[in-house]
Amino acid sequence: MPGNALTRLRIVLTTFFALDGFIFAGWVVRIPAIKEQTDASASALGLALLGVSAGAVITMILTGRLCRRYGNHQVTVVCAVLLSLSVALPPLTHSAATLAAVLLIFGAAYGGINVAFNSAAVDLVTALRRPIMPSFHAAFSLGGMIGAGLGGLVADHLSPIRHLLGLTLIGLLVTATAGPTLLRTEPPAPPEQELREKPATARLDTRTRTRTRTRTRTRTIVVVFGLIALCTAYGEGALADWGALHLQQDLDTSPGIAAAGYSCFALAMTVGRLTGSTLLQRLGRTPTVVAGGATAAAGMLLGSLAPEVWMVLLGFAVTGLGLANIFPVAVERAGALAGPNGVAVASTLGYGGMLLGPPAIGFMADWFSLPVALTSVAVLAAVAAVIGFAIRGSATGG
Repeated sequence: MPGNALTRLRIVLTTFFALDGFIFAGWVVRIPAIKEQTDASASALGLALLGVSAGAVITMILTGRLCRRYGNHQVTVVCAVLLSLSVALPPLTHSAATLAAVLLIFGAAYGGINVAFNSAAVDLVTALRRPIMPSFHAAFSLGGMIGAGLGGLVADHLSPIRHLLGLTLIGLLVTATAGPTLLRTEPPAPPEQELREKPATARLDTRTRTRTRTRTRTRTIVVVFGLIALCTAYGEGALADWGALHLQQDLDTSPGIAAAGYSCFALAMTVGRLTGSTLLQRLGRTPTVVAGGATAAAGMLLGSLAPEVWMVLLGFAVTGLGLANIFPVAVERAGALAGPNGVAVASTLGYGGMLLGPPAIGFMADWFSLPVALTSVAVLAAVAAVIGFAIRGSATGG
């Protein structure tokens, strides 16, 4: 594929990553208003948010197959349309049960587009032979920062239904603009394999055993990447869904300041990911994962337990910097090893953590308190650092 075509593909994929973050953040900053509208308790809201988790995880399992059959680009565009339409549904609900039902649809679209465009991005990373995966996730974080910032600005002036309907219109407009280019662009061909088949004179049973061992080892490593992604994405989901409520409920801030909490997190994550390619080239994957997990753990302890608003915002920002590049590394390595199936497995575990985290936080908040529940983010970030160190070398690729 010519260089200009690869550049065009990178720009279009970046656009869809940004759109995904923009829409998702626009939804999460209105969760306090939706909670009040549905009169749901913390645990009931957590169960309703489980609808997003269920829809996403089920769809992620299937999307790898859909991508192989129809293509990563086609699935990305279809899911972008569904995501844009479904984000307008939550404000139409008036009970936790109906909220869970519409979030099931939203989660299905969210899960599908994440597997599809991550698979397309892995193909492009492989073709370019450069660690540019963090730049795509930086676009997601930048979109999230803009979406959260916009949500904070309009939270006191627009009802949730008007705000989220506006997101629907923006999403459909962006998809109508960027979608045709993505559909016309052929996926980049994989680079020529450097390793060749063994000579035909080799014994068949030996080759079969070798292939079986290789497949088993590959599946194991992909699952490990998924566990790393789960530990870190759990924190992203927790801050997205509970960060604003923590600031508003526990520190008595206004809705606008509460929305700024996620904006600080998203901004820091964007900065971390924009510098992620350089960081990976200089340090390697293992130091990036280990240092990131340790940094996020320290930041989240501050963000969840600090008594002052500015300290909480600082903690959220440090957490974003720490988590920034761990998830992209995990998904990119899984995709390099096993293609769309690898992306689907790592994404299912990773986004499963992102989406199952909020309900878990809700139950822990009812049992203990929301600040204590949020410390679980620090614990899992530390676990990701430990796993990253334990599998250094062959698993992380350096």
